[in-house]
Amino acid sequence: MTERNTTRRRFLKASAATVATAAVPATATAAESQWTVAETPTGNTLYDVEYAADGAYAVGAGGVALKRTAKGWTKIFDGGVTGNGNSLYGADVTDDGKRLWFVGSSGAVGAYDVETGTLYNHSKPVGSTNNFNDVSVMGQAGEANVYVAGDSGKIYYSFENGASQTWDYVTPGSGASLSAIDFHDAKSGHVVDTNQKVFQTTDGVSYTDIGITDANVNFYGVDSDATDDVRVSGGGGTVFHWDGANWTPTDLGDAGLKDIEVTTDDSEGLTVGGGGKVFDKTGLKWAQDATPTGQNLKAVVRGDVDVAFGAGGTVVEK
Repeated sequence: MTERNTTRRRFLKASAATVATAAVPATATAAESQWTVAETPTGNTLYDVEYAADGAYAVGAGGVALKRTAKGWTKIFDGGVTGNGNSLYGADVTDDGKRLWFVGSSGAVGAYDVETGTLYNHSKPVGSTNNFNDVSVMGQAGEANVYVAGDSGKIYYSFENGASQTWDYVTPGSGASLSAIDFHDAKSGHVVDTNQKVFQTTDGVSYTDIGITDANVNFYGVDSDATDDVRVSGGGGTVFHWDGANWTPTDLGDAGLKDIEVTTDDSEGLTVGGGGKVFDKTGLKWAQDATPTGQNLKAVVRGDVDVAFGAGGTVVEK
């Protein structure tokens, strides 16, 4: 099972801040390629990937879900939560790695028990049929807090494992579409929208705008490790880091960076995006990795084997 964001850090109350003036330089040269292409049983675009207790899982267009096994990637189901083909755009796993949650188009919300193979349908919370872009879950299988972000600008949440009649919602910003959401504690996390905003919560219900002023790029991914340790990936090859007081940008080129994952000790990380771009963080520096694909990459996860996914069922591994 890959590392989960379990580090707890001292809360530092912060207000919105402008981007720091000087961007952190990135290493421009590409590292020797260690990434290889893996075959998959689908040509559908894959939008998200997570490690569960028994290995990596991916979800994508048409409601396809894949699992990485000793024999390679296999399809565990197709057609989405209810079999009607709703695409799945976001995924997350419970803290024990036993249940994979996923969300997608037309209000799709579901969970898959990796031990029993049971598929649970939690779709249309509060009757919503909006497109859902991402999900974050905290807690054990069957007892998780579930947070769903979507096109309506609302976060749908349940503190009772997505059970019927336990859902509520909040609109943290202006109603702009929410691109990504990530929590580091039961009720503490961050969400980004398409209006260049990042919102923070410490109670799972109310949200505070913490920037990013003058970012001038779209936001696509967020990695929340603490209230004073957040990274956002976005357009123009930009990664932003929040330290509780300021946002510091790092310029990695011109590719839109769709996803980002950094260890809680900030020592290592990965971000991926357009044109098969992968950037690898070691210490304070980011370096571009050579990859064997030019396909747009949508998601990345770190583990015993690092995995990135994207258009046309593309999977690259390291």
